[in-house]
Amino acid sequence: MAKKRLLSLERKKSIFGVLFISPWIIGFLLLMAVPLYQSIRFSFSELTINATGYSLEYVGWANFNKAFFVDTWFNRSLTEAVTKMLLNVPLIIFFSLFTATLLSQKFRGRMLTRSIIFLPVVMASGVIAGLDGSNYLASMMGEAANDMEGNYTGLSGFDLIPFLLDAGMSRSVVFYFAGAVDRIYQIVTSSGVQILIFLAGIQSISPSLYEASKMEGATGYESFWKITFPMMTPLILTNTVYSIVDSFYKNNVTNYIKDIAFRQLNFGLSSAMSWAYFVLISIILLISTTIISKRVFYYD
Repeated sequence: MAKKRLLSLERKKSIFGVLFISPWIIGFLLLMAVPLYQSIRFSFSELTINATGYSLEYVGWANFNKAFFVDTWFNRSLTEAVTKMLLNVPLIIFFSLFTATLLSQKFRGRMLTRSIIFLPVVMASGVIAGLDGSNYLASMMGEAANDMEGNYTGLSGFDLIPFLLDAGMSRSVVFYFAGAVDRIYQIVTSSGVQILIFLAGIQSISPSLYEASKMEGATGYESFWKITFPMMTPLILTNTVYSIVDSFYKNNVTNYIKDIAFRQLNFGLSSAMSWAYFVLISIILLISTTIISKRVFYYD
């Protein structure tokens, strides 16, 4: 009788990995594959709606040419979206890691502090925005959130510029931080998921590492840079990817593409814009992950 062949550990991990992603693969094939193929066809065609449905006329790269060289609004919105991402993502990562480090400390009222930190995230979530417009309270809350984001005047970056310049900081750094102060509400509301990921990562670090460093005479500052920060580099990569995708999720570009498709009924041009937008995001993600991956520390 032949002996039953046992699977190696690596083989078992591979099988479980395939099983883990199989629901996504099945869902992609059933729900996403056909629409993606159709959008590629639309991007190289001119779609005309008729009595029997629609007809496609192949126009090559004409839609892409119109998107980049004729439609000035698309280029402007694209530039604004990329600039906004480059400015906000580093601030979101820094704020999330800083906040998670504070919230991981043991102090009285920690749960209340965590609730207060996440309150702006809840207020700005899609739950509040998606409530019925006839609900007066929901409308007032939504308007208050918008006012705080666009017209917050408690502390403006303009007030900080003279102090920072007098401190000897360069003008580029000063104006960058001044702009961050003006966007503080947007940064806070965009950092909720990142704070949770960092908080879970910090709490998973073995306390014995901090105890050993304390016995060796390391300060809290040294423990952060020698233990916490290196252990958080894989999560910095994860949160950077998430923050980039989240910043491109809903903005003027996506609203404009939707307007081209469903108001102007120009599905060929909207598909071309969508694929150009997708390629741009993919390139940014590839560059970002390549740069950060070289600095990631994996603890074995």
